[in-house]
Order: sequence, then C-alpha cells, then structure tokens
Amino acid sequence: MVTIAEKMAFILLLSCAIPAAAQKRNVPPPARLTVSRTVYEGDSITRVDFYPLRVYPPLTFKSRRSERAYYKLVRDVKRTLPLARMINQILIETYEYMQTLPEGKAREEHIKRVEKGLKEQYTPMMKKLTFSQGKLLIKLVDRECNQTSYELVKAFVGPFRAGFYQTFASMFGASLKKEYDPDADDALTERVILMVESGQL
Repeated sequence: MVTIAEKMAFILLLSCAIPAAAQKRNVPPPARLTVSRTVYEGDSITRVDFYPLRVYPPLTFKSRRSERAYYKLVRDVKRTLPLARMINQILIETYEYMQTLPEGKAREEHIKRVEKGLKEQYTPMMKKLTFSQGKLLIKLVDRECNQTSYELVKAFVGPFRAGFYQTFASMFGASLKKEYDPDADDALTERVILMVESGQL
C-alpha cells in the first residue's frame, strides 16, 4: 500500500527530473564577501567588499502561538531551502546534458535513468518531510526554478498525469500550482530565507 507521504515524495521527485531550462529569479545572493588587494600610495591594502545585508526590525508576536508558528517556519525553511536548490541544480544539469543527446529515444531513456536514480536516492529524504514542509518545498521549487511544480511535472509526464497529481495533492490541501510570492503571501518566508542566507538565523 502506497502511503500519502510516498505519493507526495514521488510528485516532488518528478519535479526534479524535468528537462526544462531553469531560470533563476532575481534573488539576491547569500551574504558573503570578496577579498582582494588594492595598492594605495605604493602600499598594498587588503580590500573587503561585502554584499548588501538586510537588517529587519525585530518581530513582535501577538501571541505565543504566532511565535511558535514563526520558529516552525524558520525550521522548515532551513530544512527545505537546500532541497529546493538541489532540485534547481538537478534541473540545470539534466537540461544541459539533454542538449547533448539526439531527440527522441535517447532523451527518454536518460530521463528514465535520472528518475530511477532520484527515486532511489531521495525518496527516503522526502519521506522525512512533514506535510507543511512538503507544501513549503513546492513553493520554494517555484522560487528557485521559476516554474511551479505542476509546470515541471507537466513537462515531464504530460498534462493528463500532471492533472492527476494536482488533483491528488489538492485532496490533502496542497497545490502543485502554488506560486511563490515574496511581496505578498510569502513575504515572511522571504524574510526568513534572506536572514538564513546571511547567517542572521
């Protein structure tokens, strides 16, 4: 008997193996620095350039429940953001390799091998995600890949099966069509991501 977690993991894994060009959104890079040497009046000086660092005012929570929800979001972002980035990297590598293959059977065989390898390697990891982490991962895939999980699955298995997976996900309150909106619905998530990237959380 296939469990709900296994089905959700399979849907997310399908989105890993899509031969689609992954385009990065204009997401600021993680906070880091560049070190170089500059000569000033005949003397060499170490020059350190920092990327911009966002400083947010402290959050005030209306209740203990909202505070717990915030720290749960922080935990979930730390758990799922690396997975979303990994999915994006797999997409890029798969797409680049697919461009070297002739059209048709060779590409289909490669996709099947990639899908099998991904299932074996990542299904145990995906099964450990909570339901809320799975929903967050769907959104973060859109953030990192600039395509919803539904679009990725549709490109891989076609519109009929993508529709089936979308219907299945919606029965449990999830949607593969969820888009990441850093300026409205996902503003708090974006704040957490930027703070995690800069080492503030």
